[in-house]
Amino acid sequence: MNLLSGLEKFGLKAEDTTNLFAEEKKEVVGEDGIKQEAVPTEDSFLLDKAVRCAVCDKVFKTKMIKSGRLKRLESDMDLRPRYEHIDTLKYSVISCPYCGYTAITRYFEHLSSMQVKMIREKICVNFKPADNVEPTLIDYDTAIERYKLALFNTIVKKGKTSEKAYTCLNLAWLLRGKRESLDAKDPKMAEQIKECREQEEAFYAQAYEGFTKAVSTETYPMCGMDECTMDYLLATMAYHYKKYDVASKCIARILQSAAASKKMKDRAYELKERIVEEIKRSKAGDRKSTRLNSSHSKISYAVFCLK
Repeated sequence: MNLLSGLEKFGLKAEDTTNLFAEEKKEVVGEDGIKQEAVPTEDSFLLDKAVRCAVCDKVFKTKMIKSGRLKRLESDMDLRPRYEHIDTLKYSVISCPYCGYTAITRYFEHLSSMQVKMIREKICVNFKPADNVEPTLIDYDTAIERYKLALFNTIVKKGKTSEKAYTCLNLAWLLRGKRESLDAKDPKMAEQIKECREQEEAFYAQAYEGFTKAVSTETYPMCGMDECTMDYLLATMAYHYKKYDVASKCIARILQSAAASKKMKDRAYELKERIVEEIKRSKAGDRKSTRLNSSHSKISYAVFCLK
C-alpha cells in the first residue's frame, strides 16, 4: 500500500512507502557483478561526544555508540552483550587524556569530593598522557588498557566492591572478544589466544569473588542489574567453576521469584538442565571409577535444590 498516494496531482511520484521507518540499505557491486548489501563499518556506529572530566575539569572528546543503529544479538550465557558488526564493550569506558581519570561510562560522573582528592593525589600527579587525540576506532588492546586503568582508578578511589567486580567482568568479556577475533587456525596466533584465555580466567575469577561479596553488603540495583539478573549471573559463573550447589541456590531463587521475567526464568531453567546433565555425568564417572569424591555431598545438595 502506497501511503503517499494522491501526490501525483502535484507532479510527485512517491514509491515504496509501505514502511516509512525501514532502514535504508546500501548496496555494493561485487567482483562477479552481483549487487550485495553493504556491511556497515564500525565507525558508522560511533559519534564524538564532548565530556567534562570530573577530576581535572577539562573537556575532551570521546567515542560513544549510536544506540539507535545497534542490532542486538543473543548474548553469551553469562550475559556478555553482543551486537551485529561491533563490540560495544570497547566503547563503554571513558578515559581523560589529561589527568588519567578513567571509569566505565555509568560511573564516570559520580565522584565524591574525597574520591576526587584521592585520584588527584595518586593518579593525576603521576599520569603520563600517551596521546590527547581520540583514535578513530578503538581496538581491543586499547580498550583493555583503558579498562585496566578504570580498575586502578576504582581501587584508588575506594569504589564499591560491585564496581570493581563489574570492571573485572567487562575485562574478561573484552579478552574473550579479542580471543574470538583472532584466527585460531593460524599457528602464529596460538600464543596470543592462550594469553587471552589465561587473562580472561584471571579477571573472571576476580569478578566472581567480588560479586559474591557485594551481594551480601550492597543494595540493588547493582551495576544496573536487579536481584534476579545478579542471581542469574552468579549462577552462570558458579556453573563455570563447577560450584553446582551455589548455582542451584541462585537458580531456585529466580524460578521462585514473582519479579523475574519469563525470559529470565527460561534462561534459568536452561542453565538448570545443564547443571543436572553435568551432575549426572559426574556421578556416572564416579561409579565407573568406584572412587569416592569429596564433592558428593555438594552434588547431592544441588540435585535436591534443582528438583
